[in-house]
Parts: sequence; C-alpha cells; structure tokens
Amino acid sequence: MLLSLGMLMLSATQIYTIFTVQIFAFLNLLPVEADISAYSFDNKTENFDDLPARFGYRLPSEGLKGFLIGARPENACVPIDPPPLRDNLSSAFIVLIKRFECNFDVKVLHAQKAGYKAAIVHNVDSDDLISMGSNDLDILKQIDIPSVFIGEEAANSLKEDYIYEKGGHVILMPDFSLPLEYYLIPFLIIVGICLILIVVFMITKFVQDRHRARRSRLRKDQLKKLPIHKYKKGDSYDVCAICLDEYEEGDKLRVLPCSHAYHCKCVDPWLTKTKKTCPVCKQKVVPSDGDSESESESSDSEENEVSENTPLLRSLASTSAHSFGTMSGSLSRPDAESSDYDERSDTTDSEEEVTVETVVVQLQQGVRNYRLT
Repeated sequence: MLLSLGMLMLSATQIYTIFTVQIFAFLNLLPVEADISAYSFDNKTENFDDLPARFGYRLPSEGLKGFLIGARPENACVPIDPPPLRDNLSSAFIVLIKRFECNFDVKVLHAQKAGYKAAIVHNVDSDDLISMGSNDLDILKQIDIPSVFIGEEAANSLKEDYIYEKGGHVILMPDFSLPLEYYLIPFLIIVGICLILIVVFMITKFVQDRHRARRSRLRKDQLKKLPIHKYKKGDSYDVCAICLDEYEEGDKLRVLPCSHAYHCKCVDPWLTKTKKTCPVCKQKVVPSDGDSESESESSDSEENEVSENTPLLRSLASTSAHSFGTMSGSLSRPDAESSDYDERSDTTDSEEEVTVETVVVQLQQGVRNYRLT
C-alpha cells in the first residue's frame, strides 16, 4: 500500500511538472504584438517589442506620441538634461535610458523630474525583456509617468534612425496583455494548492484504510491464544478447506472457535494479513474492540427471528428441516396409529357439523320468537 501511495504521488507530481512546462512553452510561443512604432522623416516605419514597468501610470488607450531624446547622462542615475523647448506643445518628449548602475525607479523618477512624458529603458548586451519593478514605496508614490523596457538591438535602431535630431518620432502603444508572471503565478499557485489537497486526501485515505485493515486483522498475540492440535488418525478433521490437502499424521492444525480446523501454515497468513474470520463460515475468531456480549446476543436473536429480510437460503433450510422432521415422524408411526388418526379426524369433522347445525337451529328459533312478539 505504501508503494501504491508513493506511485500515485509521483505520478501526480510528474503530471503537474509536465503540465507546467507545456504552459510555459505555449506562452513563450505566443506572438508578441509590437508596442513601439517608430517613424523616420522619410516615412520609414519600424515596430519594436517592449515590456511595461510594474510601476507608474499606464499608457493611454490611444497611445503616447512623442519625440525620442537620448538621456544625458545615459544611465540617468543622476538628474538628466531636460528636453529642448518647442513652440508646438502637442507632442511630448520621450527619453531613452541605458540600463544598470542604479534602480529602474530612480531612472524613471529623474526622467519625470526633467520634464519627459515617458521613459524607455534599454538592455545592455542582451535583447531580453525585463519587467521593471521597485521596492521603494517613497519613490513609487512620486512616479506618475509610464515607462517600458526594450532590448539592445531595438535601442540601437531607434538611435540610428528615429531619434529627434534625425527628424523621427515614436508612438508608445499600450500593452493590454499582462506580463507572464501576472497570470501564470496565480495559476501555478492554484494548481499547487490542488496538488497539495490531493496529496493530503490520499495520505488521509491511506491512513484510514491502514487503520481499518489493522482492525480487521488478527494480531500475533491473539493468534497465539488460538489452540493448536496435532492431527492423529481417527480425528474428526480430514481435509484442509484452504489447500484441499488431506491431513497427515503429526500435522499442526489451528482450531478456530467455530470448530473449523486448518493447517497452521494455511490459515495463519489469512488471519494475520487478510481478516480475523473463519475462511468458511466467516465467524469472527476474536471479537472486535467495539463488539460486546450484548451486541452478540442481540445479533443472535435477530438471526433467529424470521422476517421479510431473512435470507431465503436460511428460511428454506429451516423449513426443510422442519418438514423433514414432520415427515420422518409421520413415517415412523405404525399403520394402527395412522388408522386411529383417520378415525379421530372423522369424529372431529362430524362433531363440527353437529355444532354448526345446532347453531343454525337456535338462530331460526330466535328469529321466530322475535316475530311473534
């Protein structure tokens, strides 16, 4: 049973692992829509992928259009230069910041204080997209501009063709799909809780089954109390009902309280590993802990009572035994007794007829007297 429980737990863990890996693979294969659209002065257009930060404001639903300016200094770990002044205030300025040397929230806060409407942070020596986060609540409360993260190759393309000095501009489109960890982590938590509940249920059921099996089996100290009989020729026992072998001289027989006997080597495993009942009549060898004499007496009385729930075989057996006894008694009587019985039956029949006639006559007389009066 322990082996089966371990195999079930292992199979559940394997299914959970395979399912998680497949979910990751499926999500990684999903197409990622472009979130940054860049336009050059000669109508050249290019799209780039980005990943929004987990702090600051979200981009407006119609997107944010602006001119791209490189941060000075590039890492924006200290206050940076503000954007150039323009008469046309319809377009905003977006700053491009280099990663590393300080936290993301510090970079974006410096961009906000310099007057930029959004910030683009790019990776270094890698095109991997990172979800920018922050652990400083004081800084988070101050940031109210959106920010996104892009790879190094996208940053190089933006600097070469779409920077403000070269007449280009960019549009930051909102990403309506949440990052992977936003919906995958809760899903994995739910699946993990379900797996834990399944394991707890399996362990509980295993303990209950083991306890039930232990109660239904015979302990070794109880087995030693059962008598052992060495078989001798002439004994009433002849064949073991388990192995169907005839008893031989000197065989050790385990005699149960129901008077059934078996080979010790045959019945002992049954009693200690399966059930503590006789293999033939199913009578308990040792009463259970919850059993009492009153319960056993009541069960015996219930068995003796005949009702509509009484088993048919038992009722047939009792009926047949009763009828067999009656037949045997009638067959054992001599012919004289049978003739006497016939005469007695005839006399009783005649007496019954006379009694009926007398009652009828009395009724008729009573009716006549009533009419006369």
